[in-house]
Order: sequence, then C-alpha cells, then structure tokens
Amino acid sequence: MKLALATDKDRETIYGLRHEVYGRELAQHRTNDGKQLRDSLDRGNLYLVASVGEELIGFVSVTPPGLPAYSIDKYLPREELPFPFDGQLYEVRLLTVIKANRGRSIAALLMYAAFRWVEAHGGTRIMAIGRQEILDLYLKAGLEPVGISVRSGAVTYQVLQSLVTDLRERLKPFALLFDKLERDTDWQLSVPFRKPASCFHGGAFFSAIGDEFDTLEKREGIINADVLDAWFPPSPTVIAALQEHLPWLLQTSPPTGCDGLIKAIARTRGVGGDCILAGAGSSDLIFLAFRHWLSRHSRVLLLDPTYGEYAHVLENVVRCQVSRLTLSRGDDYHFDPVRLEEYFEEDHDLIVLVNPNSPTGRHVPRVELESVLRRVPARTRVWVDETYVEYAGANQSLERFASQSENVIVCKSMSKVYALSGVRAAYLCAGPHQLEELRAITPPWAVSLPAQVAAVRALADALYYAKRYEETRELRSQLVEGLHSLNLRIVPGVANFVLGQLPVDGPDAATVVERCRECNLFLRDASSLGATLGQHALRLAVKDADTNRRMIKILEEVLALAFDPSHSH
Repeated sequence: MKLALATDKDRETIYGLRHEVYGRELAQHRTNDGKQLRDSLDRGNLYLVASVGEELIGFVSVTPPGLPAYSIDKYLPREELPFPFDGQLYEVRLLTVIKANRGRSIAALLMYAAFRWVEAHGGTRIMAIGRQEILDLYLKAGLEPVGISVRSGAVTYQVLQSLVTDLRERLKPFALLFDKLERDTDWQLSVPFRKPASCFHGGAFFSAIGDEFDTLEKREGIINADVLDAWFPPSPTVIAALQEHLPWLLQTSPPTGCDGLIKAIARTRGVGGDCILAGAGSSDLIFLAFRHWLSRHSRVLLLDPTYGEYAHVLENVVRCQVSRLTLSRGDDYHFDPVRLEEYFEEDHDLIVLVNPNSPTGRHVPRVELESVLRRVPARTRVWVDETYVEYAGANQSLERFASQSENVIVCKSMSKVYALSGVRAAYLCAGPHQLEELRAITPPWAVSLPAQVAAVRALADALYYAKRYEETRELRSQLVEGLHSLNLRIVPGVANFVLGQLPVDGPDAATVVERCRECNLFLRDASSLGATLGQHALRLAVKDADTNRRMIKILEEVLALAFDPSHSH
C-alpha cells in the first residue's frame, strides 16, 4: 500500500469518490450529473491518498492555516468554538475509505499520515468534524469532542479538536500498530513516518546561565556536573594561541580536509595519516558512520548500560535491530570481553563498546580487549569509543591495534580529556579501508579553525595533560569518599565522573536532581541510560576540590531534607 500526496489525476478521482460516498451513499450532499463533488477549499487544501497499484482506496484532506476559510466555517461562527483560530490550526476532513477496503487499517494510516503532516509542518492544534457513526475511530485517534454537533444533509457530525502534543502522547499505546503500518506501507510523503527523536545529553545548566549567552557571568555560581567536561582548563599553549590569533581564527576558513590536524594526530598516536578521519566531535562521526554503514535490516550489539547516544542513533535514527549485552548491577557493571564470544555466531553487522564505559566508568585493560577483538568475525565491525581512555592510564588506547585491524574502529573525542568540549574536535582511527567511503562523504571544513588549532596545540602538550589526569584521579577519590559518607553505593571507575546509587529508602535520582537544581547544582539522573541502573542511579562529573566539597554539601542538605522534612538549609 502506497501513501502519498495526491496528484492532479488523483484529485479528479477523489472528486468522483466524494460524489459516490457523500452524495449517493451518505446523502450528505445532492448528487449531480457531473458525478463529482468539490468545494472552494480544494483550491488550497491537500489530499493524502492511500493506493494499491493504480487503485486509490482511501484519502483524507488537510486544510492548512492561511486560507480564506476552513470547512467548519460553513456550519458555525468561530466565536462559538472553544479553541483559538491562529496560524498553527489545521483542519482534517473527508476521511474516506472505499467500501471494499473498509475494516482494514487504512483509516488509521490516513489519520496518522494527516497527524504527521500537521506535526512536521509546525501545527499545534487539529480540528475536525467526525461523523457520528464512526465517532469511536476519532476518539481512539485522540481527538476530543467539544460538545457541539452539526448536521449536513442526512449526516450528523461532532466537532472535535486536540493539541498536537496531546495527540502525540495518546498515540503511544498504539506503537505495535504503527510498527506494522510502517512495515506494510510505501511511505512517499516528504515528512518521515516517524517523528525524529532527540537524544538528551545533559547540559541543563544552560537554562540557568541563559542559552543566548547574554548573561555568561552567571556561570560562576553554577556547578555543571550534569555534563562530563574536564574540570581543568585547556593547556596554556592552547589558550595562548587562541587569544593571540582569535580575530583571524574567527574570520578565516580552516584547512578543508583537516590535513594539519590529521598529521598531528597520526604523529602523536604512531599511526599513518590515512588511518585518521577528523570530525566535529564524536557525535558528528557517529551519525556519519552509522547512517552510512547500517540500515533497518542491520543487527547491532550494545552494552547495557552504555552511552545513550548509541541507542538513540541506532534505534531512533537508523532504526536497526539492536541486541544488548546486559551488565549486572550486583557485579558493579563489570564487563568481561570474553562474553562477546557468545555473540560471534549471531551475524551482527556492528558491535559497539565504550571503554571506559559511560555512565559506569568501568575500564577493560587494552591487552584483555585486544585478545578478544582478534577473534571477532571479519564480517562484523567493532566500534570502540575511547572518549575517556586517557584517564585510565598511559598506553591503554587501541588506536595502533585498530589501524592494523580489518574490522576495529576507534572513536576518540578530544572534548573530555583535552578540555576542548566547546570547540568540538574528534577523530576515527582505523584501517584505511574502513575510512575510505566515510572520507568521501565528510563535508569540507568539517572542523572549525579554532578547533583545529586548539587540538594541534593540545596534542603537543602531553606533559600538561598527564599531570591533569593524575590530579583527576586524586579528585575522584576525594569525591567518592564524600559520596560514601552520604550512603551512596559507588561503582568503581577510572573516568572523570562517578556513578552512584542513592539510598533506596530515600528519594529517587530524578527528585534529587530537581532539588539540587534549586541550589544551582546540576547532576545527571542516569536511570534512562540502562535497564539495570534503576531509578536511584546518579552520575556526577569530577570537579576541582572546592567544587567537589560544594557538591557534597548541597547533596547532604538535599538528602537530609528528604529524610527529615523539618531540616532546613
């Protein structure tokens, strides 16, 4: 079954079907010798049509805002209707399925298509008049009667309406139906069948600073521990280069293919330049590679829990088949890479590993991981995200191994370990054959000039960063000690963040996060990052010593208030 916008030829068929259904069958309108029904709205509305082969089997009309009138204007004055007539109001009408095809899911498909059209075009409210005999169909779709009926010929209609956001919520119980409709439909509309989902990454602290950046001074009183940015500044050589040349860096186009940055990475990591592909942050590279390599029919294995971006891209963007290797809370989410061998015969197209893992912070030593990855079937790509690997110690990266491997790709962000989150720089390291196609679809100037300069300077100052990593380990230990004093169960890790379980007899993570925000402390409720994390999982970024103490103090006050409402701070 095909779902598409009506062509001019389809419209002529629709006018004849309207005459047959609304003239002869329902006696809503008078029949005529031309055997067609049309009205003034047909000059500006659109029709969505369902067809099989050359046969049109159903249609629905959408009237957008901006036309001289809606259909409902023929029956009622606007002031009698309990909703506003504004620039985001759409009318859905003439839901019609040809008699021989009724009783199937065609009406549901047409109504969903109309909803998606309105939603994707920025509509905020849908109104309709639903025939009394099939009112249940409209109610199941989420439309609400306003308590007004109208009559047209022999037909009685109920006036219906709903906010688009409310309709979106009411459609959730029908997920299995929409899965089937998606599989069975050749969807040819310009809007996607599914509303593209966004992935939450933290960063809620900008709500307190202001996301138009006119009150940046507010950052001084805010603790942004809901993101995992480095607690330390970039290397002094990075800052000096940016400060000295900033006007020129902002006004000048960067090297098109990041050639200098690639040379610096290759030299620092001991690999060939053809083994490096640069990008504007790891998310940029994830979206680039996964959308190119994978399809809805691909099979991918993920750790659970792990970094939420991967599940988002795989399940909501690519929409492929995802399996999960579940890590146990009782075992502090330890991952033994030998467990991968259980999945080697299941013909996965991709295995995704984050090492050290996020949000747990657990790390598998390079030697152990390499040993297992050598045995992964050549047909299966293995993506190893090493965003935090420098915190695990020297010589823990798999970059050199990946550069000589048939199927291993290392993704390295320069955000968290080089304190460059704001400029967005990252790269892939793999055998040249893995990067060849990706290089061809990487746009020119993918990484900004300030980012390229900052990354090159950072790579050249290994001593500065090594000292910061040592300090981070000390600060993490101090933070863990403070969290233990609050009865949090801490997962042992190596990265610049801590995952803990709040006491189960107290408030859940969502409640604690909300109450801490009132004190300008922003933390991450980690419960959505894995099925086994539970509702009491809390993640905190490691900060400097004074800020760590402030975080502990605020958490102490919030938890004390939760356990003893008479306590005040």
